[in-house]
Amino acid sequence: KKSLEIRRTNISKGLNYLTIMTPRNLWHMRSNFLFGSRCWMTRFSAEIIFKSVSFRLFGVKRHNADGEPSENEELLNNLLTMGVDVDMARKRQPGVFHRMITNEQDLKTFLLSKGASKEVIASIISRYPRAITRTPENLSKRWDLWRNIVTSDLEIVNILERSPESFFRSNNNLNLENNIKFLYSVGLTRKCLCRLLTNAPRTFSNSLDLNKQMVDFLQATCLSLGHNDPTDFVRKIILKNPFILIQSTKRVKANIEFLQSTFNLNSEELLVLLCGPGAEILDLSNDYARRSYANIKKKLFSLECTEEEVQKFVLSYPDVIFLAEKKFNDKIGCLLEENVSISQIMENPRVLDSSISTLKSRIRELVNAGCNLSTLNISLLSWSKKRYEAKLKKLSRLA
Repeated sequence: KKSLEIRRTNISKGLNYLTIMTPRNLWHMRSNFLFGSRCWMTRFSAEIIFKSVSFRLFGVKRHNADGEPSENEELLNNLLTMGVDVDMARKRQPGVFHRMITNEQDLKTFLLSKGASKEVIASIISRYPRAITRTPENLSKRWDLWRNIVTSDLEIVNILERSPESFFRSNNNLNLENNIKFLYSVGLTRKCLCRLLTNAPRTFSNSLDLNKQMVDFLQATCLSLGHNDPTDFVRKIILKNPFILIQSTKRVKANIEFLQSTFNLNSEELLVLLCGPGAEILDLSNDYARRSYANIKKKLFSLECTEEEVQKFVLSYPDVIFLAEKKFNDKIGCLLEENVSISQIMENPRVLDSSISTLKSRIRELVNAGCNLSTLNISLLSWSKKRYEAKLKKLSRLA
């Protein structure tokens, strides 16, 4: 015996239709024509009670005669006129093109008033088309809240150009406001919040309770390690790793325990590591971190490095744990093939930041400039292009 029966009937109305869905004693009627009504009918014995329900027009979808979603051609034409890459936008968020009411013109007017160019606006919509569903009121309120963190309209425009999702992903302005107040209250500076907003905008989409849980956990960890300034501890970790607030406390706790047990750190040593380079790996999958470290040990042991040397190598540059097994092994192999010694690599782990092609081309340039790699400080293999080229010219003149 079925406890719930659902019947669906479509009644044609020209290009529109009326849908009736009945889960036993509950009927829901929906008309998809623009100014149609929507109501719930609940049946109690012989009575039918009508209760009207309001709806958001921009959320209504267009359907063709077969009942399939169809694209809003007026919207499509507007976006093309604005220079939007429609193919890109359609791939990213196709549902937006089925909406009957959108706010692309209001969005354009609003962003132009804040100093954005037409090209930037087109790029924003191309990469995050859901932006056109935001109302002018919502945009204005959210912009004002961002200005509590960011110093100028132009700076916000630059952030949106790089990452439109950071502004348009959520329309819950109250949650944003509460998170800003909370993060300020735990001692984070405007500069720190700006970095969060730029690099980890999901922090502000989190529920307030989630952010409180992570801050409480970090503060408790600080106190358990014997440090009496939890506010400073939290600030240092977030500055080093802006993504930490969008991770679970379970993951962060597992990684802290991994660092302490693997490297036999006392409380003071662990505290220094967490406030420094160790903070950056706290949001890694714990399984990945363990597998990566096991591979690093295996590779370096095969090159006759000791346990102590391996630990010193990783602790001096924990980011090496981010490297996948093949990438780590290939980069070590590449450097050894170019006559760079393992001791040079151990003393300069940052060289592993560079791609294999960059390592090979720079080594070739240095050799052509008359440099002896065995006596060279190979840290320049990971320098910025500008700094490296300046050094290369200087070495070439000395050769």
